[in-house]
Amino acid sequence: MIYGGVEAGGTKWVCATGTGPEDVQALVTFPTTDPGETIGRAADFFASNGTLAAIGLGSFGPIDVKRSSPTWGRITTTPKPGWADTDVVAALTDALDLPLAFDTDVNAAALGEHRWGAGAGLDTFCYITVGTGIGGGVMANGKLLHGLIHPEFGHMRIPHDRAADPFDGVCPYHGDCYEGLASGDAIRRRWGKPPEELAGDERVWELEADYVALGLMNVICTISPQRIVIGGGVMNQPSLLPLVRRRVTALAAGYFGAAEIVDGVDDYIVAPALGDRAGVLGAFELARLAVDGML
Repeated sequence: MIYGGVEAGGTKWVCATGTGPEDVQALVTFPTTDPGETIGRAADFFASNGTLAAIGLGSFGPIDVKRSSPTWGRITTTPKPGWADTDVVAALTDALDLPLAFDTDVNAAALGEHRWGAGAGLDTFCYITVGTGIGGGVMANGKLLHGLIHPEFGHMRIPHDRAADPFDGVCPYHGDCYEGLASGDAIRRRWGKPPEELAGDERVWELEADYVALGLMNVICTISPQRIVIGGGVMNQPSLLPLVRRRVTALAAGYFGAAEIVDGVDDYIVAPALGDRAGVLGAFELARLAVDGML
């Protein structure tokens, strides 16, 4: 069976067909514009690329993932202009008449890393992306974690020392939450330049590492993952991941007694094995699980 996969991000959509990392048969990337144009481009891509068994869609959020809900399949209270209350599932289903599995983009990435990447063989781990925004997906006991809604790592509250960092944060809902302080948008607004133009400024990355590590400590204390996979465009800064690892070890202060955090942090907090394809490959797996009746 051939599957379709969509990584629907707030900045760009990635659409592909295939079965896994070694079998991507068609791939397209295009910017996220308005819902009609963006969803239409995705539908046209899948309609012109053969017979598919199902499509998996991992979307930016918040989204409604509860199938019994009257708003299942919708992007809900997103700050992305023009996208709040967009029924992406209905639009794609109407256009393509195919089964469609729906989850967050970061849960899809977690699923991809669990099947083929850095989460393979683990029961419980987290996938976190630090990019334009911040999001997190969780595999718990071998299954994607859902609850009242879905994990929203980006809106955790973390300590904010306003004497050291008077920046108010960029989140339109919470100001200085995790995403408000540590996302790519936060870096751009705080320093006046995008992250890629700040590579040589140690102040930027020391502060960023502090905030990223504080959020990871929340995750470690509440979910107790066997591994944390952390990706996204901000993490492409070469010095950042080593700084985050050292800061997490310092913040843990020996409390957990886990060798993975004390001595093996380089293998505990890792980059995605699937790189920037984790989301769209995980969407293949979403589609496969839907066809097999496992969602």
